[in-house]
Amino acid sequence: MSSGPNPTTGALRHVLGHLLTPLLMCLGMGLAYLGAFHAPEPHDLRVDIVGSGPTTQVLAQTLQDEAAGALDVRTVPDRATAATALARQDSYGAYIPGDHPELLVASASSDTSAMAVEKVFTRVAAGQDAPLKVTDLAPTASGDPTGQGVFFLLVAVSIGAYASVAVIGAAGAALPMRVRALLAAGTSLVVSLIGTLFAGPVFHLVDHGLAGVWALSWLYAAGILLIGIGLHTYLRRWTTLGVMVLFVMLNFTSSGGIYRPELQPGFFGSLHAFWNGAGLVEGIRGHVYFDGHGLGGNVLVLALWFLAGVLLVTLAGRTEAQRTALATARTAPSSTHGQPEEKTAETADEERAAEEERAAEEERAAEEEREEEMEEAVAV
Repeated sequence: MSSGPNPTTGALRHVLGHLLTPLLMCLGMGLAYLGAFHAPEPHDLRVDIVGSGPTTQVLAQTLQDEAAGALDVRTVPDRATAATALARQDSYGAYIPGDHPELLVASASSDTSAMAVEKVFTRVAAGQDAPLKVTDLAPTASGDPTGQGVFFLLVAVSIGAYASVAVIGAAGAALPMRVRALLAAGTSLVVSLIGTLFAGPVFHLVDHGLAGVWALSWLYAAGILLIGIGLHTYLRRWTTLGVMVLFVMLNFTSSGGIYRPELQPGFFGSLHAFWNGAGLVEGIRGHVYFDGHGLGGNVLVLALWFLAGVLLVTLAGRTEAQRTALATARTAPSSTHGQPEEKTAETADEERAAEEERAAEEERAAEEEREEEMEEAVAV
């Protein structure tokens, strides 16, 4: 006697299928975070030696040779030129040799880069038996002594944005795409306002320029939400994993919030040039600490990601409309070339009831899938 399908086997297969998502997240997070952060070493980190005489040239060349690619040592004629390079974030340290050596840094650009430069020139000054004076030309706000508060602001805004993707994409799947896009715009507004409150009145990560911080945060969050909602049409339950790859694994690690590209492996350093997290972090730094230097390029990066989201939402809306049209065509009653077959009232009622049951079953299955997707997103 044959038995029906084993419900335990089906349930186990279902669970194992969903376990694939967190296991892939574990693999991806490990590769991304450990690959980017486990062994920061400088490479082509620009530093300046202030002066123009033969002694300055010898010192610069000696450092360049000893660094073996870790530093990009240049000479500048005077302190003002060195300070300008730091303000433009072209350089990350400027050493002024002499009886009382001084090191100029801009910790707001990157505290870890400033520390790496200070470590190098502390040894240089020690070789001259002189204490090193360190002057910070661009210190961070009092509420952000490590200079990494902007990175954690990035984390908060990112989580608010990409977690909302699952809710709008899954729970709002029955809504027209234009409504979901409006929800994305509204949600990104709320998320950016929360982030701005954190940055200003709550934790004092920045002490001025909050309007600009809000505008950059909104553009960043809106881009994530639009891209995520557009991807949901195609990825469904894999959307959470997809947005985590884009906006966590590759995003946080390439943002420059902890280590700048000059202290990271080349892959993550190259992403820094055009990834949206780097656009937000560097945009806020430039806006708050460096008189807007480089802000235009970072706004352009964020705007391009936003436009990519708009394009993806537009394509997704058309795809969904095509799917709806095809589904309607399949369920429409078909006619025969001959005389239509006469149906009894009882037969018509049975077919109608069967069709309603199939539709209800499909809706229940879709609802269960949406609930599972949201549970996975919330768990993450």
